[in-house]
Amino acid sequence: MNLLSFKKTKQLFKKHNISIKGTGLFEKKQDALIYANKIGFPVVLKVYSDKVIHKTEENAVITNIQNDKEFKKSFTFLDRKFKDKEGIIVQKQFKGRELVIGLNYDKTFGPVIMVGLGGIFVEVLNDVSFRLCPLKKRDAKEMLEELKGYRILQSFRGSKKVNLNKLQELLVNLSKFLLKEKNIHSVDFNPIFIDEKEINIADFRIITKENV
Repeated sequence: MNLLSFKKTKQLFKKHNISIKGTGLFEKKQDALIYANKIGFPVVLKVYSDKVIHKTEENAVITNIQNDKEFKKSFTFLDRKFKDKEGIIVQKQFKGRELVIGLNYDKTFGPVIMVGLGGIFVEVLNDVSFRLCPLKKRDAKEMLEELKGYRILQSFRGSKKVNLNKLQELLVNLSKFLLKEKNIHSVDFNPIFIDEKEINIADFRIITKENV
């Protein structure tokens, strides 16, 4: 099994109408800096490599970069520390409530989709819900309502209710992904940020069954 390249991953997402906004991959610092100024600070830098599985634990991600000086220092650090990489991702610093979505091909049941609340909810409380693919919109709605922390997606402590309609549409769309792409073993979105208006996919990985 192999990590799909950044370029092929974005092409595949585009083919399936899955939007990856404010995100680019670069090898050269100056090109990356131009892009950072284009999308606007603050930004995040992270390494894209099949050798880096857990970016945070391996110090392969730097968040909340506020200006050109911080950007250059951070890019140089990652570029020197991680030699075996496809490049460094420059991404807008997204805000909102965190979720995770995963797709996996189970040998017994076939394609399975998972959704959970991010952060402590998935890591400590294991607050997730599963379904066989494909989903209908009511299935996606039920998955979300099963989450222990579902109330956090509603109006909560002054925060507005997230766009549940867009979230359900994303789940339905993703649930068809492995049925159409037979060479894909798994897809991970962790985290996704959602607010009352939009969804932003902050981190993504596609693992193939063989070289693609």
